Amino acid sequence: MAGNPIRGSRVGAGPIGESHRGDTVARHRLEFFCANGHATRLSFAIDAELPTTWDCPSCGLPAGLDQQAPPAAPRNEPYKSHLAYVKERRSDADGEALLAEALAKINSKRTPT
Repeated sequence: MAGNPIRGSRVGAGPIGESHRGDTVARHRLEFFCANGHATRLSFAIDAELPTTWDCPSCGLPAGLDQQAPPAAPRNEPYKSHLAYVKERRSDADGEALLAEALAKINSKRTPT
């Protein structure tokens, strides 16, 4: 069954090639390197704005254009509770004053006048 011109095609398929799709755009080819040593090669149109960093598709770390000095991995902050953030903003004396004010307000509502 060699030589069947229809095999692997579909109805309505047009010609294949640059004459059908138009000319290709001139491109820049850049290579990005991550801290784990992965290299990612990408192409960009000549008139496109070229990025300085790119996320590595292998490990997700940021990758840069300099192989000798790739960008450092971002520092992950540990989870902080709401109480931890409040303790950063307020001193113990402020907390005691707010607690005393809140307790006085509650006691004033509870005691009959």
